[in-house]
Amino acid sequence: MFNLCYNVSSLQAKHNSKTRSYKNYIQTYLNIEMIDKSLNEPVNSLDEDYIMRVIRQNYLSDSTVTIHLIGLYGAENRRQYEQRFIKRELQASLYHGLGNTQNGVLGIVLPDLYNAVYCGSGICPKCGNSHNYVYINDSTTIKEFSYNYYIPKLNKCSWGEEDRFCVLVKWEDFVKNPEFYIEQAFQKRNADISNYTRLRP
Repeated sequence: MFNLCYNVSSLQAKHNSKTRSYKNYIQTYLNIEMIDKSLNEPVNSLDEDYIMRVIRQNYLSDSTVTIHLIGLYGAENRRQYEQRFIKRELQASLYHGLGNTQNGVLGIVLPDLYNAVYCGSGICPKCGNSHNYVYINDSTTIKEFSYNYYIPKLNKCSWGEEDRFCVLVKWEDFVKNPEFYIEQAFQKRNADISNYTRLRP
């Protein structure tokens, strides 16, 4: 079972029906086994710890994977007030404690952001090998996702799959084989890298 969260809050999605349509597509048309534990409306509070507690207890306590849609309006450096709900959803997903186990996190890059995230490849001046340039940072998503995708490490010039907790995929690839990517995120929950995640980077 997995939780579906996305990086444009319900309030913002009213002004961005295109992004909301991706969430609706996953909830309605994908032929996958799931119990949808999505937070479709914001928690009515200004207390951020309370918001996180309600999300953990009421929405995430029995889910295993959180899907996070990465679109035009979710960057950390564009942070809107209502994005605090999305940040709390990801923080609650990463929480591992009494009554909750850590969710796997699957980031799906929406088509409008492909060119900002996937920027080709180049030769690394440190190791001389070719690396792909994938820009998951404050300009493309929120810090709760970017930190746990590029978990800081020593003595490496690139991140392998074992170095990342969050899983990343393009929308077009996800819809072709959703179970594959959901399973990848699910497996990360017990991988060694899960010990290095942070709730509030």
